Amino acid sequence: MSDDVILSVDNLMMQFGGIKALSDVSIKVKRNDIFALIGPNGAGKTTVFNCLTGFYKASGGKIELNLRGSHTNVIQLLGERFQFADFLSPKRFASRLYYKMFGGTHLVNRAGLARTFQNIRLFKEMSVVENLLVAQHMWVNRNLLAGVLNTKAYRQAESDALDHAFYWLEVVDLVDCANRLAGELSYGQQRRLEIARAMCTRPQIICLDEPAAGLNPQETEALSKMIRVLRDEHDLTVVLIEHDMGMVMSISDHIVVLDHGNVIAEGAPQEIRHNPTVIAAYLGADEEELV
Repeated sequence: MSDDVILSVDNLMMQFGGIKALSDVSIKVKRNDIFALIGPNGAGKTTVFNCLTGFYKASGGKIELNLRGSHTNVIQLLGERFQFADFLSPKRFASRLYYKMFGGTHLVNRAGLARTFQNIRLFKEMSVVENLLVAQHMWVNRNLLAGVLNTKAYRQAESDALDHAFYWLEVVDLVDCANRLAGELSYGQQRRLEIARAMCTRPQIICLDEPAAGLNPQETEALSKMIRVLRDEHDLTVVLIEHDMGMVMSISDHIVVLDHGNVIAEGAPQEIRHNPTVIAAYLGADEEELV
């Protein structure tokens, strides 16, 4: 994988029983791009995200991250199923057990990839700022003795975490809501808070699953500007699932189109806009009818 490619997906497959959700999906995401994954409902877009972020273990293929100076095989991070031979070797058993207990989504996040969800998942009974502090658990001083003794280093780490939380609250324009319960925020504010929480994990890639869903035109425009800020001012790569085609076409550098678990087109927004295969997939028509 070349240095300018930050995420490489090769021949990705995902099968649920007899249902094949993804068939041989291959994509390349370049560093600091805004990359959009689009397609009709049921095309497999969120399934791709779930495989990328460790919520599903892909049935086949390869997912490789080029983040923080190292290459990470996402499928390997999730571990493999226990086999009889594992119980005969203490070393192999310990390795398998480690990945079963500690592998998964948080290790993918630690590698440098964060996500938001199609259905908002905040800690709604916690305050806005507490949601952002929880997201920083991997970066703060968790030494029990340091906490009991309230050492200088411990206090400094807590202060830094609070500063980092307020920094992202300012970016998403929620500083005034810092002490409100997350569940009391409007839908649009909760969307922005979820992005801020993801950013508090210090990712290099952020996957946004339909971030404009339920937003009005003004909120969608503000979200588009925020995504550009993440890319331009914070050296971030954005991978986006979105049904708002106006937003997708205005901010994306590269677009991949899925339909029934297959890649049917990819290219720059202008190419995708006039692609007859894409138009047929969205309109439910045969290509011949559109010519």
